Amino acid sequence: MSSIRRLYEDLRSISVAVVYPPGEEREVLIDQLKRIGCRLRIVWPFPPEPPPGADVIFFQVSQELQGSSTWCASSVDATLIALSDYESPTTLKLLLDTSAHGVITRPFRSSGILSTLVLARSAQGFQARLQGKVRKLEDTIKSRRQIEKAIRVLSESQQLSETQAYEHMRTRATTLRVTVAEVSAMIIEAHEAMEKLGLGRPGAKS
Repeated sequence: MSSIRRLYEDLRSISVAVVYPPGEEREVLIDQLKRIGCRLRIVWPFPPEPPPGADVIFFQVSQELQGSSTWCASSVDATLIALSDYESPTTLKLLLDTSAHGVITRPFRSSGILSTLVLARSAQGFQARLQGKVRKLEDTIKSRRQIEKAIRVLSESQQLSETQAYEHMRTRATTLRVTVAEVSAMIIEAHEAMEKLGLGRPGAKS
């Protein structure tokens, strides 16, 4: 029961933007979101970019989305829930381009809004965690390549073995209270600066 309570507390704390034209369909959506307790904001006409500051955005899948990369889950911090009028090939293509976390199709019914909101929030959270892990892996690979390059630079310029070069970098990192990756960046930047001055290697001509 405590998890259900936390779920409702979370939903009542979020800011929800509804991007949909006036009418009975929008009223069904708004009434149910009010019952859930979400903080609501109505946006119309369709804006060129997603409303800022919203945790969840319910938006109409329409021609205004065509060619717009800003309305894509990878470019927006908010949970995106698409509101689809009908399932034509064009609409499905626009929907795929948004990578929305959830979809509600007409006619809108109050019974499906809460479950869609909960599942979409969960999907967005999982996606965010996954993207964080990917970025961390990319940073790790980038740092490793940078360290390997700095080792080669030290080995060639200081006549050190790869092991000696790495130990030198690690010692300097400890002394300077920075990471080995940061030391490797310093070495590479200094080496490139010397190269530009024609002083990169012993015996280089000016």
